[in-house]
Amino acid sequence: MFIAIGFMVLGGVFGFLLRKKEIRNISKIITLLIWILLFILGLEVGSNSQIISSLANIGIEALVITLAAVLGSAIAALLLWKHIGNKKKNLHEE
Repeated sequence: MFIAIGFMVLGGVFGFLLRKKEIRNISKIITLLIWILLFILGLEVGSNSQIISSLANIGIEALVITLAAVLGSAIAALLLWKHIGNKKKNLHEE
């Protein structure tokens, strides 16, 4: 954990020191590094037998959480929409 935080701080320091220097193709470099990190993460997950054996349960839990989050957001948006509509209606009546 401290290593990850250390790398983040180190990256922030390097970014601060190099902020005025123009680095060409930085977006392509960042994209490549992200792809490499995702590939390594996939290797780690694929080699972990405990994760692979419980993948179906993880998928079901992820689906339930996603559906609950979407449903909750939709209900909150509907309530907010009605609340704003009532305020506008009351302003027009006065």
